[in-house]
Amino acid sequence: MQAVPFLIALAVLLIELTPAHFLYTGPFLTAVPALAAVTLGPRGTAAATAFALVISVTTATHNHAWGTLQVYTNFLALGLVAVAGFITSNAVQARRQRELDQVRRIAVAAQEVVLRPVPARLGPVSAGSLCLAAGTGARVGGDLYEAVETPYGVRMIVGDVRGKGLSAVRAVAVALGAFREAVHYEDELVEVMNRCAAALRREVAVPGALEDEVRLEGFVTALVAQVPDEPVVQLVNRGHPPPLLLHRGRATPLVPSEPSPPLGLEDFGPDLPAKPESYPFVPGDRLLLYTDGVIEARDRDGEFFALPEAMERIGAGTSPPAFLEQLHRALVRHTGGDLADDVAMIVTDRHATGQGPVSRQAGVP
Repeated sequence: MQAVPFLIALAVLLIELTPAHFLYTGPFLTAVPALAAVTLGPRGTAAATAFALVISVTTATHNHAWGTLQVYTNFLALGLVAVAGFITSNAVQARRQRELDQVRRIAVAAQEVVLRPVPARLGPVSAGSLCLAAGTGARVGGDLYEAVETPYGVRMIVGDVRGKGLSAVRAVAVALGAFREAVHYEDELVEVMNRCAAALRREVAVPGALEDEVRLEGFVTALVAQVPDEPVVQLVNRGHPPPLLLHRGRATPLVPSEPSPPLGLEDFGPDLPAKPESYPFVPGDRLLLYTDGVIEARDRDGEFFALPEAMERIGAGTSPPAFLEQLHRALVRHTGGDLADDVAMIVTDRHATGQGPVSRQAGVP
């Protein structure tokens, strides 16, 4: 559709330079800026008008038609339609931009309701969060995260819903709702994960709640972590990328000893974990929970983003928000600003019990 105005102009040029030039082509050139205004926007309208003007001058010169009323009438009609098309196209583009801005504001508000920013201080850790949606029109994606201070310690979740769209957002809301309730009442971390899985199964069973693709083939990878007062972190991993622990400048993935299926695929995988796995998490360490959109981000050469190396370069000397900002910039540089998948991250710094984090940046508590 965007090529049609230029094809019409080329057809006029072909007619005028051949024996078929007895045909009156003025109305065809007049239609060029009108069609461009519908499909190309203000700049495209100006470019199509200039192209039609060049062809009109060329044909008038080739046919020795200068000085005739027909030529000047064609120029006048082309100019009037071009001005009207430019004004109309500019108004339509401005209206579309206002509508898109409104959609984005609604999406941001919805995201802040579903995905609340992680508090800067939670018990023995300071924390930060980041969520980026791959879509350009809206900012709500299929990734989820949360961190809550409970009587059992700081409990966190990060997950990734297969697919995108409203069904993915619905699944995110269901999983987070179950997590936010279960963390305060379930003694065992495994039961928190089981409550999330049960909530998703109930949602799938509701007729029409999810699209058929999500209902039949959907699943959610999830990782639940618990940071108690003891210098450890406990993890329950259901098919999710392992978190990274930065200890003395070295980033190490906390890979589970036995793989477990994602939520929704319990019938097709090995036995579910009966208890969480514990790893040392001492004061001065940094823990990063993330979704696969980070490690699967590619550059123009198809190379994946080296998250452990990027984490080691930034180090533990920055606050969690500053760390995520630098990591975000590194991710943008690597991908050229073109994210192919949603991104969600939670970073936590361990502090000695009863001590607050040391401020290394103005404005950071």
